[in-house]
Amino acid sequence: MSGPLIIDCLETDCCCWLSFQCFSVKHKRCTFYIIFLPNNNTNNGKMMKTPMPSIDSVKVAVRVRPFSQREKNSGSKCVISMHSRTTTIIQDPKNPGHTKTFTFDLAYWSHSGFQKDKDGVFISADPGSKFAGQKEVFHDLGRGILDSAWQGYNTTLLAYGQTGSGKSYSMIGFGANKGIIPNVCGELFQAIENRDKNQEYQVTFSMLEIYNEQVRDLLSRTKKPGGLKVREDQQLGFYVDGLKSVPCENYAQIERLMEQGAKIRTTAPTSMNASSSRSHMVITIQFKQVFLDRDLTKQSSINLVDLAGSERQKSSGSEGDRLREGSRVNLSLTNLGNVISALADAAMGKKVLHVPYRDSVLTKLLQSALGGNSRTTLIAAISPADICYEETLSTLRYAERAKKIRNKAVVNTSTLMRESRAENDRLLPMMKTFPHLLNVNEDPQLTGVLKHFIQAGTYPSQLPTPALTHSCPFRISDKHASFTNSGGKVTVTPYGKCKVIVNGVPITTKTKLQHLDRIILGSNSAYLYIGFPSERGSEDLSRFDYDFFQLERAAAEGVSADKLGAMNSGDGKADPSVLAVFQDYVKLMPLVAEANQMSEELKKGLNMELKVKNLASSDSRGCDLQKEVTVKVTHQRTHQVWIWSKAKFINRKFLMEELYQRFLDGEDSQVAQEDDPFWDPVEVVHLGSAHIWLQSLAYCMKFEEQVEFLNCDGLEEAVLHIHINPCSPTGQARGEEDVVTDPVDLLGKRMDFQIRLVQCLGTKWLKEDAERGVQMGYRIYDLPSTLYTKAVWKIVNPQIDETVQFTTLNASQEFLNYLQTNALIVDLWGLQEGCAELSCSQLNLMITGEGHILVDTKKTPPLMDTGQSTSNQIPELYLKLLKLEQETELLRNINRVLREENVLLKESVERTSSSQQAHQPSSTRKITWMTAQGPAAREINQMCTTQQASYDREFARALKVFYQSMNVARGQFLKLRHYKPPEDDQMLRPFVHQQSQMLKDFGDLLESSLWKLKNDVALIVKQKKECLLHME
Repeated sequence: MSGPLIIDCLETDCCCWLSFQCFSVKHKRCTFYIIFLPNNNTNNGKMMKTPMPSIDSVKVAVRVRPFSQREKNSGSKCVISMHSRTTTIIQDPKNPGHTKTFTFDLAYWSHSGFQKDKDGVFISADPGSKFAGQKEVFHDLGRGILDSAWQGYNTTLLAYGQTGSGKSYSMIGFGANKGIIPNVCGELFQAIENRDKNQEYQVTFSMLEIYNEQVRDLLSRTKKPGGLKVREDQQLGFYVDGLKSVPCENYAQIERLMEQGAKIRTTAPTSMNASSSRSHMVITIQFKQVFLDRDLTKQSSINLVDLAGSERQKSSGSEGDRLREGSRVNLSLTNLGNVISALADAAMGKKVLHVPYRDSVLTKLLQSALGGNSRTTLIAAISPADICYEETLSTLRYAERAKKIRNKAVVNTSTLMRESRAENDRLLPMMKTFPHLLNVNEDPQLTGVLKHFIQAGTYPSQLPTPALTHSCPFRISDKHASFTNSGGKVTVTPYGKCKVIVNGVPITTKTKLQHLDRIILGSNSAYLYIGFPSERGSEDLSRFDYDFFQLERAAAEGVSADKLGAMNSGDGKADPSVLAVFQDYVKLMPLVAEANQMSEELKKGLNMELKVKNLASSDSRGCDLQKEVTVKVTHQRTHQVWIWSKAKFINRKFLMEELYQRFLDGEDSQVAQEDDPFWDPVEVVHLGSAHIWLQSLAYCMKFEEQVEFLNCDGLEEAVLHIHINPCSPTGQARGEEDVVTDPVDLLGKRMDFQIRLVQCLGTKWLKEDAERGVQMGYRIYDLPSTLYTKAVWKIVNPQIDETVQFTTLNASQEFLNYLQTNALIVDLWGLQEGCAELSCSQLNLMITGEGHILVDTKKTPPLMDTGQSTSNQIPELYLKLLKLEQETELLRNINRVLREENVLLKESVERTSSSQQAHQPSSTRKITWMTAQGPAAREINQMCTTQQASYDREFARALKVFYQSMNVARGQFLKLRHYKPPEDDQMLRPFVHQQSQMLKDFGDLLESSLWKLKNDVALIVKQKKECLLHME
């Protein structure tokens, strides 16, 4: 024996010991000492008694519920009877004469003899009924828990039984029939309100579930892959690392937290219960009493445990995943049964070598409740039905073993020494005299619970442990920043490259703090700076919540709901879809920052940044469709790029955290490449889209233009040189004489046209890395698959020069409408070394005999007319553009009417000539017509035909000029919509000036284009009228 082993401490005033010797079979001698030490726990010179453990048996109660609907439908019979408040008898349905009797501390008959009162509470139907409702159960069990907690004992209540036996009803309750847990919490706060004012009370609430041997925090909005870790401390025992514990000041707060947790709790239907809980739920209430006049504290931990259903899978109807899940749930209950059996044997004097607490997560966390420092109660919920006989008998036997367990509960007290009181008295004035940092948490319940006082001098940022703020340890470095209080001002200085953000803006040098400045340390640890008393006023601090910090941070990065287009609707109301995207962006910001920090510490070399993709870039009508948030991932060494969706990023981040936790725990964080959440195969990246409006094609006019590829930021990625030409079936280009003034003239006719992608100019993707390549792809109308150009590598201005001819054999009205209202979208794709090039499947394409690709091959629903576009999806400028197009359509209608008038006038002239000839003899008329009128009539008819063709050509030229102007206007309009303001405030004034000039140019172009078209049409109409007057 290397030294004295103190087994226990007995109260005595002096030091003494006893010794005795024993001899083994091999005559080896061993001397044991029992040492009695004086108790040195004093307070103000008075002796303090050391708490003595009380030997308590586990208190066991049994409760039988009414028949369930399933049992009623099965015609079940009751096999349970209770003839006293302690005795439970079960009858074997196969052998009615065979019964088993069990005796417990309490037996509750809730099967029959009840009715509802006016409030919906179940009460006894008559004074002679033995019915036990929620009130009676709480009076016996719940008040016992509260009494023990007030005395300073740890207490535990376990609810055990098969699924649907009434465990959760007894623990939580339903509707007006509140269970033990809400009643315990409610009466605890009622009692606090009525207690002595010389006492202080602290209540914290936590709620977790154990599901498939994984621990989940039911008060946390995020689910950690693999669950929270259960760790062991020599003094604390087993505990859940990272579990959120929320301070509560009233029952209403606990009620809200319980509702939140109950919604998250894992449930799955079985035939035993349509909403069966398949997890163990553990609610822990930490209750601390501080007696100020006696310098004494009492600490009690109240554990309320609703165990998962103990039924067999065959009875519950579970199968498949539910079956495997049920086997794991029952495994934890089996381990719990093994612990109970071992402790029961030990209590009966049997030799027990090992109590298997470590065999499951559940038994680890219940170690103190079973055989340890706790007063424990178990309520066994049973079914009365004969079809549940085996499960009920198993539950009763389980409970019978549990009542044999002996616990050693002690009153948890500690003394508040004079030095501590003096320190508290010294620190309290700090809240009024010193500036300090106030924590701000995503959970409002945890905001403001931590204060870091900044006294005179310089202090490192050893802020309160992030455990309470539910932060991961990688967010703040050990030496992250220093705070200096000197000369009536406070400054913050980052250490090295540590990330510090003040009012949304990252800082790298010493920065003076102002009252109510917002500070973020690391990726997401937020604090509100409270300045000197002279700076403070009656501000409402509640407005500086977690969302305020994140919105400010987003605004500093140039992202806001307005800039994303939330207010582009004509009615002035925010677009809900854009607001939702903005909220996604704000929520993902801290997650991306955390992922980047993990990448840096694990030396993965990835940098992640948020992007907002405008789906209008893939819409051929160019409307403001819904946006979505993506994450651009760049490998800093290889320059490889990936684009992750929001869902993919969130999933990857969970896996990153798991890997990072292994790194923090000192475990091997090296994984195979395919299992590495930071790795992805090299892929093709979408760089941007170009819109080429097809209106000119509807009038058989050729189009040649240089169009910008705009990326997701609305900036120019490259410039596309493109030709779209109407042509003959043999590929010969159409001339001006083939131009039509009305697309209706093409209805039902064959149309051929060519799309030629000439060159891609100034590609930024290729400028950034010369080893990259590009491809382009597009799809027109009902083409079933996308056509891709050949891949071009390592050239900044790649020459594409690819031409494809398309044919419609019978142009439909729908196709003509498409040409007038839609754009051809050409996508630019970035290629990286090692990725697969894009290719088109030719199997779904229909080809003509000449080898041309067929379009407009099937009837499709007519596209929405431009006038039917939803106004709240179209910006004001776009509405103006549509209005101009409608005026153009009106001019076409005018031209159509003039043509009809021309025909009528010609007919009138012919009728007039005929009537004049009717007054002359036939021979005279004949001579006159042939000699005098014949040449004139022929000349007039020839002139009419020539002038009509000339007018049509002039009108076609006017339309061509107008539509070319409209294409330029559309390009300017798209550029305006995607253009974002600079992040640098100094560049804001030039930006506003540039925007104003672009708007002015855009408006001038629209007005001049329309004015010219009106003048051209007016001139054509005037010439027509003059011609007709001359004819008359």
